[in-house]
Amino acid sequence: MASKLFPVVPRVGRQLFQQLPKSQCRAFSAGPQLFSDALAVHRNKPSNNPTLPFKFNDQNLQLIDEILKRYPPQYKKAAVMPILDLGQRQHGYTSISVMNEVARLLEMPPMRVYEVATFYTMYNREPVGKYFVQLCTTTPCQLGGCGSTKILEAISEHLGITAGHTTEDGLFTFIEVECLGACVNAPMVQINDDYYEDLTPESTKALLTALKDSATATDKSVKVPAPGPLSHRESCENSAGHTNLQDPPVWNPETMMRTDGALDAQQ
Repeated sequence: MASKLFPVVPRVGRQLFQQLPKSQCRAFSAGPQLFSDALAVHRNKPSNNPTLPFKFNDQNLQLIDEILKRYPPQYKKAAVMPILDLGQRQHGYTSISVMNEVARLLEMPPMRVYEVATFYTMYNREPVGKYFVQLCTTTPCQLGGCGSTKILEAISEHLGITAGHTTEDGLFTFIEVECLGACVNAPMVQINDDYYEDLTPESTKALLTALKDSATATDKSVKVPAPGPLSHRESCENSAGHTNLQDPPVWNPETMMRTDGALDAQQ
């Protein structure tokens, strides 16, 4: 009898163990936590709800007509991403009204538009500042140059905000992002559509100061640094200069390419 009950004991023990509460461990992250409601849930607000009207202006309507010509009429919903981008550029962010208008123009269920806007982080679901500062903190930028950690500290100190927030004057929104594909010129930051690379804490603060002055100055005489490396480099060449292939190749008759008919003449 005992031998028949014995196999049941481990099975019952496993069931009891599985019912015990287990602690959930989350990976450590230095960046702000983004909960699901910040990415995939819409909450009606006075500034973002379906009752607020949105219509594309005449210039964007012409652009939409040009975009739709690239797709067969029965597949015009494939243009949802570029048209959402137009709406965000016009409105400042991708509100629920922008998404609904895109769904109406493309004759597709609004939920299909919501799925796209909540999947791609390039669509800002909440208002952002005039200058949208996106600092890359992936490994190459952490290791390149002075390191993105020092740039993060410089931006937070200069703007008085941490990543994930907007300044009180509404000029700057600052977030951390993953790789932006300019690893060779690390550390770097994307501000609106422009890349600023080879950053140092000093050049970063000077850039932010110039942007603020250009937005508030009345005479528009403030010069903002041009996008690209904020160093002596023009592109992504070696920071130590030209170090290889400095001498022109020396050709000799044996290595030169024969002209047409030269081989037949030798025979």
